[in-house]
This record gives sequence, C-alpha cells and structure tokens, in this order.
Amino acid sequence: MGRHIRSWPLLAAALAASLAATGCQTSNSIGSGQPLGATSAVNIASLTQEIKANPNDPRAYNMRGIAFGQAGREDAAIKDFSTALDLDPRYHQAFANRALIYAENGRHEQAIADYNRAIAANPNYAQAYVGRGNVYRLTGRLDQAIYDYDTAISLNPADARAYHNRALVHQSAGRHDLAIVDFTTAIGYGPYAAAPYNGRGISHLARNDDASALSDFTDAVERDKRNVDAWVNLGLTYERRGEKENATKAFSRALTINEHDPRARDGLGRVGGTALLIRN
Repeated sequence: MGRHIRSWPLLAAALAASLAATGCQTSNSIGSGQPLGATSAVNIASLTQEIKANPNDPRAYNMRGIAFGQAGREDAAIKDFSTALDLDPRYHQAFANRALIYAENGRHEQAIADYNRAIAANPNYAQAYVGRGNVYRLTGRLDQAIYDYDTAISLNPADARAYHNRALVHQSAGRHDLAIVDFTTAIGYGPYAAAPYNGRGISHLARNDDASALSDFTDAVERDKRNVDAWVNLGLTYERRGEKENATKAFSRALTINEHDPRARDGLGRVGGTALLIRN
C-alpha cells in the first residue's frame, strides 16, 4: 500500500483531525446552494420589487429569503421565510430553508422543529429528511440520522446528498466499508462534487489503501482547487508513502488557501519541507 514513514503517532493524529473535519461536512443548501456573490444585491433588489407588486405572495418572500441567506444576511432571511409561512402555514420549502439557517447558526432544536414541520406539511419532501439528518448527525444522534438518510433515499434514490451524509455517519462510526459504498454511490449521482472523493479517500486511508486514497484526493482537488481539506489529505497520503517532495507541494497548496491551517503547517514540519510559492 505504499512506503510508510515512521512518524506514526503524529501522522495518526493528523489523520484523526482530517476525519473530524470531514465529519463536519454537510451536503445541504438553501435553494440552489450556489453563492450569489456580486449579483446578490441585484437579485435582492429585483425580488424586493416583486414583493412590492405582490405583497401576499409567499413564494416571493421565500425566494428573497434564499437570496438573503446566500448573501450571508441570515436575520433578513429568517424574517422573509417567517413572512412566507405567515402567508402559507404549510409552505414546506420555507420551513426547510429557515431550518437550514437555524442549523448553520447552531440553533439545532429550532432547526429540527422546522424540519419536523416541513415533513408534516409534505411527508415526501426528501430534502427535509436530509436536512434533519444532518442536524442529528452533527449533534451525535447517529441512529436518527441514519433513519432520516434512509428515508430520503427511499423517497429519492438518486439523492447524492443523502448517500454522502450517510457515508459520513458510517465513517465516524468506523464502518469504512459501508462509507466507501455510500461515497461511491454519491459520486455516481454527483460526479463533479469534490466532497465525496475527499470523504472516500479518508476511508481508504483508514483501511490502509493508500493508492485508492491518493486517487480520490487527486480527483477531489481537480474538482475543487480551493478545497483545503483535500489538499491536506493529499499531503498526508504522500507523507504516508514517503514522498516528501509531493507532500510538501500539497501542504504548501493548502497554505495558499489558508495560511493558518495547523494541519498543513504541522505536515510541512514533519516532512521537513518549506512552504513553496505556488501559483494558482
């Protein structure tokens, strides 16, 4: 499985840190899940005009809430989702969107309550099960998380998010064979996402399959060159194989994304490298 170097206690701790970081990943999002960036103000202004023209349309408030959420204006997003729900108390998408804002701000019980309301309004809404499962997973209620991901998959067998997040539960419980199966299925339904490759690579490392891990982390950084976790994990894999020069390059790339990342800095220290100036 490759040439392993001798700094096992330090390297094992680094791998555990990567596993913990992967365990915090979620695959749920408001609306499309794509940041609006510089266009957010234009979208919000346009939606505000729509609301002025149709003040009793809950869909307009929900859409502007999505725009606010993606622009980082979370209080405004919650207000719009709440207004949409005042206008339509069974608007399951608005419940799920507000729940996600709550979840991202650590308001887990409020998030679960809103996901429960979304499911009560539409028991076939797979996204709400994925979202609630994510909250359960992040708060350590793993059996409930698995149940929700299983339900989401039964409702939508092609939901890559459900497989990905169920894989994270298996991974955190040390069930790496099951995690690899679910990450692989997620990749099949969403081959352009970096996160499942990164997650599967970590499970391959846990099974001492360095060659498969190297392939997965390489695929992850090819899909998302700004994925600091994948670059760190690529560096760790090269380090395990004794390929210090390649490890130095990967850790250096991670530091161009986050110059304070302790995993990349510690990795450079272990391989005796100096951070390289790498052009993106």
